[in-house]
Amino acid sequence: MSSDNPPSTSPTRLHGASNFRDLGGYATQGGERVKRGRVFRSDHLAGLTPGDLLQLRQWGVTHSLDFRGVAECAATPYAIDGVQRVALTIEPSVIAKMQALVAQGIEPSTEDTVELMCGTYRDFVNHNAATFGRFFRHLLDEPTPQVFHCTAGKDRTGFAAALLLSALGVDRATIEHDYLLTNLRYKRDPNIEGKGPAHVMQVLWGVQPAFLHAALATVDQQHGGMQNYLHGPIGLNTQDIAALRAMLLDRA
Repeated sequence: MSSDNPPSTSPTRLHGASNFRDLGGYATQGGERVKRGRVFRSDHLAGLTPGDLLQLRQWGVTHSLDFRGVAECAATPYAIDGVQRVALTIEPSVIAKMQALVAQGIEPSTEDTVELMCGTYRDFVNHNAATFGRFFRHLLDEPTPQVFHCTAGKDRTGFAAALLLSALGVDRATIEHDYLLTNLRYKRDPNIEGKGPAHVMQVLWGVQPAFLHAALATVDQQHGGMQNYLHGPIGLNTQDIAALRAMLLDRA
């Protein structure tokens, strides 16, 4: 991680969302810095307190970009006055795969579970690019403070954050630093996690460098690098990238 970057993002906190944080504050390789108070990442928003809701209003958040699947949204629904929820649905396939194995009497090892998670991240790259493209399009079309999230704010949200920071010119070591902050911030909730072997759940509800590396390696090896991926499957042109940077970067 560049020495120009802070050890963590803004100390922004919400009481009812453990993995909520400002994506701003990071330095780019071009000598700029991601603006604070413009884009936030989080776990689900169904447990926000009245104070949290007031804080979102004070920050001027107008949209929540929700990567959760249909059943997840039904299990932890939310409605926030003044905040429009935008569905960017990516179903959590790794959970279904794991439950299917357990139902067959197969208990995956830790290594098996890690590989399943890596496969999920490869799928983000190759099967969910259109949805992540809609994520970028919404950021460009609605230049107001926004929050994006999934259930735990770690995988779909983590990859979206990696894409956004990459588009803004942040280096990969810093992107990985932001990604791994989830292990310090997210508070596991057994009501959401469901049941499963402890070693399996430990992998599923945390993040590991290997997960993100699997996605980035797929971007590099199958798509010719991040810039090609952003301009190709994600659907951003040169003007889009320039507009995004003009909107979300300050001189450092």
